[in-house]
Amino acid sequence: MTKELNEDSGFKVSIKTLIGIGAAMATVISMWFMLQADIAEARTLPEPPEAEVTRMEFDMKDQMIRQTIMTTQEDVKEIKKSIEKIENKLYQ
Repeated sequence: MTKELNEDSGFKVSIKTLIGIGAAMATVISMWFMLQADIAEARTLPEPPEAEVTRMEFDMKDQMIRQTIMTTQEDVKEIKKSIEKIENKLYQ
């Protein structure tokens, strides 16, 4: 049998529960206001200048990438040779 809720019905809540609910609400509200303050401060800060990549920096990065690719290619060739040796030892 279910009880019907009406104007006369009531429920009990302990003081610990009320204090916990109050503390949780205070925490959430304070976090909200801190976030709003941080957003307002961020809006007033100057925008960082656009980063320009110089030709020298571009050339150095390009050279580094090309060197990395060549090194990786040499490593792959060495690994292939090692695999061939292992396969020869296994299957002969």
